[in-house]
Amino acid sequence: MQMSAVGDQARVSAVQSYQLLDAPRPVVLDELARLASSVFETPMSAVTLIGADRQWFVGSTGISSRGGPLETSFCSLVVDRRVPLIVRDTLAHPFYSTWEHVVGAPNIRFYAGVPLADEDGFVLGTVCVLDHRPRDVGDRQLDMLRAMAGQAAGHLSAIRNRMLLAEVGDELSRAISREEDFVATVSHELRTPVTTIQGYLELLVDNEELAPYRRMIEPIQRNGERLVRMVDHLLAGTRPAVAPLPLLRAQTDLVDVAETATAACRAQAEQRGVALRLEIPQGAGPFPVPGDFTRLSQAAEQLIRNAVLFSPGGSAVRIRVGETGIDVVDHGAGIPADELPHVIERFYRGRFAREQAVPGVGLGLSIAQRIMKAHDGELAVFSEGSGKGTTVRMTVTP
Repeated sequence: MQMSAVGDQARVSAVQSYQLLDAPRPVVLDELARLASSVFETPMSAVTLIGADRQWFVGSTGISSRGGPLETSFCSLVVDRRVPLIVRDTLAHPFYSTWEHVVGAPNIRFYAGVPLADEDGFVLGTVCVLDHRPRDVGDRQLDMLRAMAGQAAGHLSAIRNRMLLAEVGDELSRAISREEDFVATVSHELRTPVTTIQGYLELLVDNEELAPYRRMIEPIQRNGERLVRMVDHLLAGTRPAVAPLPLLRAQTDLVDVAETATAACRAQAEQRGVALRLEIPQGAGPFPVPGDFTRLSQAAEQLIRNAVLFSPGGSAVRIRVGETGIDVVDHGAGIPADELPHVIERFYRGRFAREQAVPGVGLGLSIAQRIMKAHDGELAVFSEGSGKGTTVRMTVTP
């Protein structure tokens, strides 16, 4: 009889070598999980490691627990079979319909997960997305989830390498590890209560009996999402400038980056009545560049969110993808000439932002610039003045 892949001792030892079970979640894996939720437009997602007797979320969004047993784990099935698993409607499935977290909180109705394999071929866990509602999966979405699993494996390898360096006395690696542990702990302490609230609000919104109260629930939900974004902003934007930003350099498709960032901003754009138009040259692409998919997507997302915030309802934000970069073009408030040299400074908010009470703390462009500098790339801001819109260009050095 063939041994279960989950219980294989060599695989379990590989999982344990990352020292992430019962440890704070690395922020970069939380960010990757959030990007996965954005692409699939699901409220929940996770980067999961499967140990000998339990699963552990080393990155997640929308999930309040840290892990759980394997007996009712979709992710353990992915590891055991070494192939993707898609469950379009758990309640319609004879095997999953009685599972505790299907019939009770968090009421999982949809699951899609792909194997997360390391460079030695061990399937460590999964990258997965989950929803409270039945849904389907497109081939393009599944391809992007596989790409994110590759990114997660690369980040895990980098995290383990930094730990090994720190153990042998590399001061820089120790400093990075301390900073990452601090940011991960603060992020968890601030985000976990809000995530729990958001999860219950999702269930209330879906409850038809509470339809008369939906207009009161939805503002709470939106403000919870805004609070999570602000926490992410502050944590990303206030890291010491001298501390290098850990990157996973790999061949990354700028089309994937632009699609992921656009998906992450779509709900906010719809709420403000702004259209997002992704423009890829006819017959062109992919556009591979050496870069960190998670970080580049985060930079592009910051630019798109900024453009949406400063655009009037009924207008459009254009996201143009080229061979070495992405342009984000809006037709909004524009930037006065005297403010243009300062807009990338941390916490800088121009007159229009202050007078019109535009949401934000003035960190978006600063975060994007730090990411581009880490890639030896550039961030450039162009505007002809007030009321004439803005173009922001992020360029990756080939």
